[in-house]
Amino acid sequence: MEHASLGIDIGGTQIKGVVLSPKGEVLQSHSLPTLDDAEGQWRERVREVLRHLQREFGKEIPVAGISAPGLANARNTAIAHMPGRLEGLVGLDWSDWLGLSCHVLNDAHAALLAEAAHGAMAGFRHGLLLTLGTGVGGAVLIDGELYQGQSQMAGHFGHTVLNIDDDETSLLGMPGSLEYALGSYSVSRRSRGRFADTLALVEAVKAGDGFAQWLWLDGVRKLAVFIASSANGLSPEAVVLAGGMTQAGELLMRPLRRFLDVYEFRPDGVSTEIRLARFGDMAGAIGAAVFAQRRFKMNE
Repeated sequence: MEHASLGIDIGGTQIKGVVLSPKGEVLQSHSLPTLDDAEGQWRERVREVLRHLQREFGKEIPVAGISAPGLANARNTAIAHMPGRLEGLVGLDWSDWLGLSCHVLNDAHAALLAEAAHGAMAGFRHGLLLTLGTGVGGAVLIDGELYQGQSQMAGHFGHTVLNIDDDETSLLGMPGSLEYALGSYSVSRRSRGRFADTLALVEAVKAGDGFAQWLWLDGVRKLAVFIASSANGLSPEAVVLAGGMTQAGELLMRPLRRFLDVYEFRPDGVSTEIRLARFGDMAGAIGAAVFAQRRFKMNE
């Protein structure tokens, strides 16, 4: 018998939860502010979200998925690496903490599962997800399954090197990274203080600012080169784009497709499908629920 599952996404500002049917319908949802602090009180707020969803759903839910920043351990029972924030996250066994079977994964990995199961990547066997936000993250789908890789770190595409001679390094120490070329965190430095973040840059592009247009297209061109390079190496059927940068819509997609016309190798005219993600900030919670459903079925 198939059961509904719980999915909880632990973000920097919000803890979001859903009850997901086996067919991908969100039956209940709830969120609370994270309130990250040195005492790790956010963990109790995760428990509050869980209890609220259980109470509102009114039926037993045997399994939950937890989406969080950082790298999951080999058994997907806890986050093994996550420096700098969410005190108490690393090493926390969520099954013990919440009192039911829990399966834990990286938030970008969860977003890919949401899109692959019920969103923009549905129907594809091989694909990549790119999250274009404050930084750049992502995930890999191979033969219909999430590929987590050694140390569960597959998909850290933001730390791909585009220019080895650049003296700017990513958070993982990589020079000339994709994350620096596209991340909202670096817009101020890349624009010499003219624009604070991606949103401000996009507004200037729309207003006809020539410098902003050049800077935007320079980033989109680098994104196209990365996608074309990844297509050469992994041959995905689809690349799904998520995150704040995608709010630019056709301002992003139109030049991206034109740059790909230049750089992508297309044997027999077959190109990589480029799509915008279906799910917004609920992707992590939905994907965590999908992950929990799959693990539960494996163990039945």
